Amino acid sequence: MSTIPETRSLPVPNGLEGERVDAALARMFGFSRTKAAELASAGKVRIDGAEVMKSERVTAGAWLEVELPAAAAPVEVVAEPVEGMEIVHDDEDVVVIVKPVGVAAHPSPGWNGPTVIGGLAAAGYRISTSGAAERQGIVHRLDVGTSGLMVVAKSERAYTLLKTQFRERTVDKKYHALVQGHPDPLSGTIDAPIGRHPQHDYKWAVTADGKPSVTHYDLVEAFRAASLLDIKLETGRTHQIRVHMSAHRHPCVGDLTYGADPTLAKRLGVTRQWLHAVRLGFEHPSDGRRVEFTSDYPDDLQRALDRVRAESA
Repeated sequence: MSTIPETRSLPVPNGLEGERVDAALARMFGFSRTKAAELASAGKVRIDGAEVMKSERVTAGAWLEVELPAAAAPVEVVAEPVEGMEIVHDDEDVVVIVKPVGVAAHPSPGWNGPTVIGGLAAAGYRISTSGAAERQGIVHRLDVGTSGLMVVAKSERAYTLLKTQFRERTVDKKYHALVQGHPDPLSGTIDAPIGRHPQHDYKWAVTADGKPSVTHYDLVEAFRAASLLDIKLETGRTHQIRVHMSAHRHPCVGDLTYGADPTLAKRLGVTRQWLHAVRLGFEHPSDGRRVEFTSDYPDDLQRALDRVRAESA
């Protein structure tokens, strides 16, 4: 494998006009914003011949040059059965699963646990080869600590069409979240941009220069210490529900990363954020018909819900 850095040169697409340098690089080359920021900080990014920093804005048509490090070995996909991963639908184009807690969507540096891709490979599923090698067929993701419905593309056509639907926000994504306290109003919309946390790179936060992020929520049931919410995502940012509910001062029960009360989590027996993807609807890539799938709460979340309900009786 070559160890010589590669320089890529190309004009900034019209669709990225006004984007931050790190965000534009991430979208153009497929790596994380953190990696893009590192390249800019190291002086590896130039626009029209001048070095630029990560927070500067790009102009459509400007000539972008990026010095990329030597290619690293790809992250290996390990075919490993995933305990508790349920197949709820399977056809020639897509497979719809219920992802258990503690499972990542795909392999990534630093993650040695089970993955959806590895679990499907172990079960003999043929997945689309579109996308990065370690992300084959993945058109959207759930956090490792979030359970629920995911669709994975099996055909190249399905991959392309599903990615388009997610990009154009025509996919119906519904979650249920048990949050601390009682939101005011009990139904509403949180419209606040999300970006990297200014102090902690592993977290996200509402930031002035973040990406537009919109979360709609409705009360399902109120308890003494918490509220069960039905949540619809208009956008799909990393940790979006967790960040928005925390910023709204009603973090998901058990979400200690985003400020949840550890005493309440312990009392309810919750060891992760109480958040589950309960419904997923999209246009089937084979014929365009609308399909919808639902998922019950996993046992750990159901037990916690029963306990908080009993406390309120």
